[in-house]
Amino acid sequence: MIDNTLFENTETAFALKSDSELERAYFLFKMISSQPLVRIGTAATNFALKANLPVEGLIRSTVFDHFCGGVNEEDCLPVIEKLHSKSVSSVLDYSVEGKETEMQFDNAVEKILKIVRFCDEREAMPIVVFKPTGFGRFYLYQKKSEGKPFTDEEQQEWSRVVDRFDAVCKLAKEKDVEVLIDAEESWMQEAADTLVEDLMRTYNTDKVIVYNTLQLYRWDRLDYLKELHKRAKASGFKLGMKIVRGAYMEKERNRAEQYGYKSPICDNKKATDDNFNDTLSYILKNLNDISVFIGTHNEYSSYLAMELMEQYDIDKNDNNVWFGQLYGMSDHISFNLASKGYNVAKYIPFGPVKDVMPYLIRRAEENTSVAGQTNRELELLKKEKNRRKL
Repeated sequence: MIDNTLFENTETAFALKSDSELERAYFLFKMISSQPLVRIGTAATNFALKANLPVEGLIRSTVFDHFCGGVNEEDCLPVIEKLHSKSVSSVLDYSVEGKETEMQFDNAVEKILKIVRFCDEREAMPIVVFKPTGFGRFYLYQKKSEGKPFTDEEQQEWSRVVDRFDAVCKLAKEKDVEVLIDAEESWMQEAADTLVEDLMRTYNTDKVIVYNTLQLYRWDRLDYLKELHKRAKASGFKLGMKIVRGAYMEKERNRAEQYGYKSPICDNKKATDDNFNDTLSYILKNLNDISVFIGTHNEYSSYLAMELMEQYDIDKNDNNVWFGQLYGMSDHISFNLASKGYNVAKYIPFGPVKDVMPYLIRRAEENTSVAGQTNRELELLKKEKNRRKL
C-alpha cells in the first residue's frame, strides 16, 4: 500500500536546509505569494541590472541561491554533492534564454557537451537537458513546422541545428548519459518533434538515451504519443518521454485568439490534470517501449505514479521511471520519494546571474499564478519551522 501521508514529512523534506536557509525559503515564498510584489520586484530587478547597479550580490544571496546551483558547472558541485547525499540526482540546466546568433548557438552546444562529459564523471548526474531554441533560431523551427520551404541559406542553417542536436546525442550515447530535450511553443514544436523522433530512431535502439517532452496542457499530446508509439514499434526503437503540464499557457491562448485558430490548450485545470494522469498511465502500462521522466510538482500525480508502479509491478528504482522537480521547490516530494528508493532528480538551473534572471523572473511569475503551489510551500516550511521551534 502507498502511504498517502508521505509528502507531509517535513523533517525529511528539509533535512538539507539549515535554520537560516529555512527562514530564507519562507521569506522568498512569502514574497512570491504577492502578485504586486512580484511585479514591482521584477521591474526593479530588470532596471537595476540594465543600469549596471551593484545588485548581483543581493540577487545571488537570495533568490538566485535558492533556485539556482551556481554561475557555472564547478560552482554547482557542492549543491550536487549535497543532494546526492540524500539519494537525489541532479540535472544541470544551463538556463540562459533568448539567444539568436550562430556563435551563441555553437557556444550553447559546447556548454552542453561539456556538461555531458561532466556527467560522465559523476554518478550523481545521469541526465542532461537542453532547449531546441538553445541550438537554433525560433523562426526556423516555426517556418519548418508551418511546412514553408527554406531558402538555401536557411536550409544550411537548419542543417547546422540538426548537427548540434546530433553531436550532443552521439556523445551522450557514448557516455551513457540520458538527454532530455525540452518542449516549447506549439507553433514551432512540430519541427522539434520530428527532429527528436529521428534522433530516437538512431540512438534509442537498445536503451533510451534521447527523451522528447510532452506538455500536457495541450489536449492533442496523448494522441500524438500513441501515434509515435506505433511508429517506434514498427521501426524498432524505444521512446523516451519527459511529461510536464507546461509553461506557455497565456502566450498560447493569446496567439490562438489573435490568429483565430482553436487553442491547443486544455479548457481548464482539471482537463490538464486528467490529460497528464492519462498519459502517465499509458506510459507506465507500456514501460517496455517507453521510458518516462515525470516532471511534476503535483502531489496527486506523484502518488498516482507510485500506485501504478505498484500495480504494474515496476521496481521503485527501475531506470525507466524518473521523478523530477525544480531545485528550490517541492522538496517535500523530491526528498520523500528519494527516501523511499524512487529515482529522483532535481533540475538545477545555472549560469551568470544576469543571464539567468529571465528564467528566475518566469519562475516567480509562474509561482504567483499557481497560488496553491506557493501556499503549499509556505504551509510546509511553517510546519518545519514549528517542528524545529524556530
